[in-house]
Amino acid sequence: MKTYTLDELEDEIIGKTGTPERDRYEYELQLELVGAAIKQTRKKRKITQEALGELIGVQKAQISRLENNAGNVTLDTLLRVFSALQANVKLQIELI
Repeated sequence: MKTYTLDELEDEIIGKTGTPERDRYEYELQLELVGAAIKQTRKKRKITQEALGELIGVQKAQISRLENNAGNVTLDTLLRVFSALQANVKLQIELI
């Protein structure tokens, strides 16, 4: 039985690095990680979605959507959320 590395499986199933399919996968994964970080930090701070929404001036439903899919959100909103959660945000840009 042949064994595969995770990188080999990703290349085979998702596509090789640099392909549109792989780029879309990587982008969506980053959005999920942002949402998960918001949810994890909010829970660590013992803040409800409703309370966080009140702190930044949005409805609870928007916080829920943000935690489950961080796509289509402005940088301003993300910064307000993390500021309300008393979390430092580091934005790193790498030119390729």
